[in-house]
Amino acid sequence: MIASVTGEVEAVTLDRAVVRVGGVGMLVHATPTTLAGLVPGREARLATSLVVREDSLTLFGFADDDERQVFETLQTVSGVGPRLALAMLAVHTPDGLRRAVASEDLAALQRVPGIGKKGAQRIVLEVGEKLGPATGEGAPEAAAPAPAAPAPEVVEALVQLGWSEKVAAGAVEAVTAADGAPADVPGVLRAALQHLGGHRHG
Repeated sequence: MIASVTGEVEAVTLDRAVVRVGGVGMLVHATPTTLAGLVPGREARLATSLVVREDSLTLFGFADDDERQVFETLQTVSGVGPRLALAMLAVHTPDGLRRAVASEDLAALQRVPGIGKKGAQRIVLEVGEKLGPATGEGAPEAAAPAPAAPAPEVVEALVQLGWSEKVAAGAVEAVTAADGAPADVPGVLRAALQHLGGHRHG
């Protein structure tokens, strides 16, 4: 089990980063919020979870140990794999998920692409109190913004998280048209996720 990686950030894209550890570039998949806190050329620490499959070894990275624990706990639910668990953390903070499960807020859970009513009910039933009480901590603060990139990149990232291209494009258009809209990719992506979090996905 690779519990964490610490090293210089070599590259950051919309859904993954490369962190050099002991001369080896480790490819780490993460949420947009976590990736927004990474700056190429600077050292970073990510809590990690290694998912082993017959044909692959995939490393997932998180801003802290708590987020990793929530990621791993979510995968104890039948039908929830690492990609869906990561999508849940892209839409909700760990505490947001704790509150949604504790209050049986099915609508909040259904804001995650790929989760319907039955899936939300199963999560509430099977997770129960495993996530523990809310810690009261918010999402990690983002570091310096990455260089601006065209909106299609953000749309593509949202599609990879499970939204349809039409819904993703609509969200990006809505947030970029607003006054004071962010100009950097992580900012647009976070704003689009917040926008989608208030609407049922299609």
